[in-house]
Amino acid sequence: MRRSWGEGVERWYEYPRYLFVNNSADILWLCGQTLDQLGVAWRFSKPNTISVTRKEAVARLDEFVGPKY
Repeated sequence: MRRSWGEGVERWYEYPRYLFVNNSADILWLCGQTLDQLGVAWRFSKPNTISVTRKEAVARLDEFVGPKY
C-alpha cells in the first residue's frame, strides 16, 4: 500500500490481513460468529466484507489457517 505523507513524500508499507467477502448475510453472520468464538477482532470494511487487520487478531487467525506469508 502506498501512503502519502506530505509534500511528495510517499512510503510503502505492507502488513498481513484477512478479508472475507461474501454477498450472503447468513454466511457473513456465521463467519463473524466463528471469529467471535475464536477471540478474533473483526469488523465490516464494506457491507459484504469482513476484515481482520489488528496484529493480534491476525496472529490468532494464523494459528488456525496458517500464516499468509
